Amino acid sequence: QAQPVESGGGLVQPGGSLRLSCEVSERVFTTYSMAWYRQAPGKERERVAGILSDTGTKYADSVEGRFIISRDYAKNTLFLQMNDLKRRDTAVYYCNSFAGFLPWGQGTEVTVSS
Repeated sequence: QAQPVESGGGLVQPGGSLRLSCEVSERVFTTYSMAWYRQAPGKERERVAGILSDTGTKYADSVEGRFIISRDYAKNTLFLQMNDLKRRDTAVYYCNSFAGFLPWGQGTEVTVSS
């Protein structure tokens, strides 16, 4: 399917970790650079991490050093390891192509709160 399916979100305390997963079709996964996006309440969607076929990974300044994006070609799955989570990381997280042109999935909600 072209529409990604995200999972792995939940409630976590500040300083905690979560690992998000995103399943897409093999065709999409092997063709496109991929990325994770997030949309916090009342804010626009933003790209936080990307994994590119030729230039490696890119991160937004707000998550650099805390989040790690990776992909498993055998499982057609994109991951986002999120460490040292902060309240400002609270958002719905989505995966999509790096350019963001795939249909958007439902996302997975991450809440960072004590």
